Amino acid sequence: MRKADLVTTISEKTGVPKVDVLVTLEMFFKEVKRSLSGGENVYVRGFGSFVIKKRAKKVGRHIKKNVAIEIPEHFIPSFKPAKAFVMQVKENVKELPEDKGSSE
Repeated sequence: MRKADLVTTISEKTGVPKVDVLVTLEMFFKEVKRSLSGGENVYVRGFGSFVIKKRAKKVGRHIKKNVAIEIPEHFIPSFKPAKAFVMQVKENVKELPEDKGSSE
C-alpha cells in the first residue's frame, strides 16, 4: 500500500475529503521527523514507537581502494511496533502477498 492508497482508504472510511486526509498525514510525518531530529522519541499507544537508535563507531572497508575507514558513531531513526500490533500481524498474515512490481 502506498501513501495515495492510504489516503484514499482513510477518506472513503471516514468521509473526510482526500485533501484534508493528505494534509493531516503529511503533518503527522513532518512532526515525527521534527521530533526525532530534535532528539525526542514519538510513542503512539497501540501502534508503536518511533525512536532514535545510536550506532557505535566501527571500522568499515572501502572495497574499491581496499582500505579501512572509520565510520563515526551516529544516530538513526527506527520504528518499534507495539505488542498488540505485532500479535495482530502474526495472527492474520499467513504468507507474504505477491509483489505487485514495486521497485522498493
